[in-house]
Amino acid sequence: MEWRDEGIILGTRRHGETSAILEVMTRAHGRHLGLVRGGRSRRLQPVLQPGNRVDLVWRARLDEHLGTFQAEALETNAARLMDSAVAVYGLQVLAAHLRLLPERDAHVALYETLCLMIAHLDDADAAGELVARFELLVLEELGFGLDLAECAATGTHADLVYVSPKSGRAVSREAGAPWHDRMLPLPAFLQRGSGQRADAAAVEDAFRLTGFFLARHVYEPRGLQAPEARAGFLSALRRHRGRAA
Repeated sequence: MEWRDEGIILGTRRHGETSAILEVMTRAHGRHLGLVRGGRSRRLQPVLQPGNRVDLVWRARLDEHLGTFQAEALETNAARLMDSAVAVYGLQVLAAHLRLLPERDAHVALYETLCLMIAHLDDADAAGELVARFELLVLEELGFGLDLAECAATGTHADLVYVSPKSGRAVSREAGAPWHDRMLPLPAFLQRGSGQRADAAAVEDAFRLTGFFLARHVYEPRGLQAPEARAGFLSALRRHRGRAA
C-alpha cells in the first residue's frame, strides 16, 4: 500500500530511541498517523514541527497498518508561529478539533481552511475570527452545522442577532425579543457575506456560541471536556487586546 499527498503537521510523539509518530492532516487522506524512521534526527526534527506543510509518502503492507511516512518540507511555518502565544494555542485548538473527526476520513474543505489558518494564525487581530469560523466548519463536518442564513421563525434574512439554543438556527431581533434572555448572541461577522470584522465582544460571543454546540453535540456525548488549549487561546487573545489597548 502506498500513496503520496501533502499535509499540515499537527503533532509528533517519540517512538523508540530515534523514530517518531507523525500526525498530519492531509488533503486527500484526512487526519493520518505514520512512523517516521529517524524522525528525531537533527535533519528531520526541524521539518516535523507542528504547522509545517509537508510532502508525504505513506507506505504499509496492509491498509489498516500504521505504516511509515517519508516527509519533505514544503512550507516551514513552525518558527513563525512559535513566536506568538495566540498562534501556539490556536494551532493546538485546531489539532484538537481535527481529532474529533474519524481518522483517515478526507475533509478537503477543512484542509483548505487549515492552510489558510496557518498563514494567518500569528495575526492576533484576525486569529479569533478565524478559529471561531473553523469551529463552525468542524460542527458542520461532524453533522451538527448551524443554520445562520435566515430567521427560524419568520424566514427573514435581515437583523439576525440570535441563535436558538434548541435548534441551532438564527433568529431575528423582533422574533427573538420575547425570549432574548434564553437566546445565544449571533455575532454579525459570522453571517455569510456580512463583510464585517469582529471586535472583542463579538469574538467572545462567537466562542460562547460554538462552545455551547460543541459541548452539546460532541464533548458531552463522548464524555470529553473542551480542550485546555481553547481556554489558553482565549486568554492569549485577551492579553493581546489588553496590550494593544
